[in-house]
Amino acid sequence: MKVGDASGYLPPTAVNTTLRIRDLRASMIPLNISAYIIPATDAHLSEYIAPRDARLAWMSGFTGSAGTAVITQNKAVLWTDSRYWIQAERQIDCNWELERDASVRSITNWLILEIPEGGQVGFDPFLFSVDTFDVYNTNLAPAGRILKSIPDNLVDKIWTGRPPLPPDNPIRLPDNVIERTWPMKVEQIRAQISDNPYKPTAVLLSALDETAWLFNLRGNDIPFNPFFYSYTLLSMDEIWLFVHIERITEELKVYLNSSCYHSYCVQLLEYSSVRSYLQSYLQKLNVRVWVGTEYTNQALYELITPEDKLLTTTYSPVLTTKAVKDATEQHILKEAHIRDAVAVMQLLVWLEKKVPEGTETELTAAHFVDQCRSKQKNSRGPSFETISASGANAALAHYSPSNETARKLSVDEMYLVDSGGQYLDGTTDITRTVHWGKPTDFQKEAYTRVLMGNIEISRSVFPAGTRGVNMEMLGRRALWEVGLNYGHGTGHGLGNYFGVHEWPVGFQSNNIPFQEGMFTSIEPGYYKENDFGIRIEDIAVTVPATTKHGNNYLTFETVSLVPYDRKLINTSLLSPEQVHWLNKYYESIRSVVGPELERQALKEEYDWMMKHTAPFLSAGASAVISSVTLLVTMLPSVLLHNLL
Repeated sequence: MKVGDASGYLPPTAVNTTLRIRDLRASMIPLNISAYIIPATDAHLSEYIAPRDARLAWMSGFTGSAGTAVITQNKAVLWTDSRYWIQAERQIDCNWELERDASVRSITNWLILEIPEGGQVGFDPFLFSVDTFDVYNTNLAPAGRILKSIPDNLVDKIWTGRPPLPPDNPIRLPDNVIERTWPMKVEQIRAQISDNPYKPTAVLLSALDETAWLFNLRGNDIPFNPFFYSYTLLSMDEIWLFVHIERITEELKVYLNSSCYHSYCVQLLEYSSVRSYLQSYLQKLNVRVWVGTEYTNQALYELITPEDKLLTTTYSPVLTTKAVKDATEQHILKEAHIRDAVAVMQLLVWLEKKVPEGTETELTAAHFVDQCRSKQKNSRGPSFETISASGANAALAHYSPSNETARKLSVDEMYLVDSGGQYLDGTTDITRTVHWGKPTDFQKEAYTRVLMGNIEISRSVFPAGTRGVNMEMLGRRALWEVGLNYGHGTGHGLGNYFGVHEWPVGFQSNNIPFQEGMFTSIEPGYYKENDFGIRIEDIAVTVPATTKHGNNYLTFETVSLVPYDRKLINTSLLSPEQVHWLNKYYESIRSVVGPELERQALKEEYDWMMKHTAPFLSAGASAVISSVTLLVTMLPSVLLHNLL
């Protein structure tokens, strides 16, 4: 579809891209390319990228985290998935067409129709994963369309005022939040190199969280994510770290043993030299480099020739090892979620009081929850831009408010808040949907069915090694039964002061099987366009399950500890098992978060928590509370705590 109308009208949130497209088209002519592809990623194939890498956003005005643009001499087209269709319509101007499909197949089919046989399609190999390149090439080559690698990015050449490299230096994690030192982790990965039957001699680490995890370092190069620009090449007897060396302090050089040359000394090399140094390493005899294709860019991968010098797996051994948290990581990540629950409860209590006054907006609510988190111990800021969405805006699964779009919060509309925090000891991500007035029967049914999906996954028992994709439909079944669904994934991994979306854990087809000690979100939803949106998201950890006959079974322990909106729950739809799970969960909130609320002297929030975690009856037309429970929740909080 074309955005805008014949008169040139632009939505107030759109960016005028006429001059940018003109300049890019001019740069394409001497290269003899018919089209140029612009992905929404960086050289490390990150989901969240630094402002200086936001090439798609600068060219198109579209700021969603997933999308691809293609520019020819007479067309500019944006592809994105269902999460961002409405957002894209609001942000792109009439120079652009929107394709409601995010698949590479859709893009290549379009290219085959638009450019002549023999035409060249330009791309930056640093912004293509190995797998992405293969899919493009597999589709285009038989049709006689040629992919042309252009390492010098064309957008960068015309981007006036491109943001500079952030000035902050990497830092090391304090000893009290780590169980494995970096030499221990190096030894762990080297053991996997040694044990691999295909005999690799080194592993190349390209994803930013791989190097950060391996060396217990954090940075500030990527918004909301504590990463720094880096690559690592790790062999059995050497370690090469590619960074902006001027940002490595003397203290870090000592920490990394960078002044020596034995097998546990880190040799520091310039970030920009990774391609040339990899070439030098590959010239040695009898070497084989192990790469994870999911996060290795084509610019480095294409150097690893001949084929006997290459070993590929979907994910590197660092990513699969990092996915299982050690005992310390599990403990501190749970602790971070307790403090985070306090901040979210502070928001919900504040909103209950302020929304009826008619003075608050989506934006003020987002700022308030950020302020609440900032006061908690070990706070390091939000883990992503808060999704604070009321009414029709909540139908946009990943909407974030701005001064131009923020709606005033109303007791007559549903409100969805998806937010998270970075703490020195963990990363959090939680979504709650509430209604301060009288929800419709349909809103209550939709909310309850979303909750049923969350509960069904959370209470499931499954053999260790089960893939999340084989359980994902549990989150959708209650919705499917009445013809409802949602257009996003059901869950993703989570890090320890790391990325809020940490691969390769989750419920998608390319996620690895669940093992004990993995953290994942569980987040079914439902979105009625131009009306309301619902999502209920919790973080859970895989723990051993006790079964009558078998061993080696797992279940989920929910570590997000904030009650759901009672007003929106129709318990008549819940099974007895679901009600039992809900009551046990509320007992956990009381026993775990209650003491922290008291420690912080938050009496109002404590009383709110006790009221909203009262046990449910097994059935009924709404989330009713027994007369005994009503009496108990009316008691003074100190007396109540003593009784419990």
